[in-house]
Amino acid sequence: MAVPKKKTSKSRRNMRRSHHALKPNAHAECPNCGELKRPHHVCGACGYYDGRSVSESKAA
Repeated sequence: MAVPKKKTSKSRRNMRRSHHALKPNAHAECPNCGELKRPHHVCGACGYYDGRSVSESKAA
């Protein structure tokens, strides 16, 4: 059974974990209303996706 010979330092442990950090969400501007929206998602403000109305908007 594999057992570590030495204790892993806090610095080495944290450097390894730095690659698991969450990345910020990407946002794009809606071409219809100008609000920020997630890419490849329906706009929450106007209900448009890919240049056409897909759902009823909440604010309208």
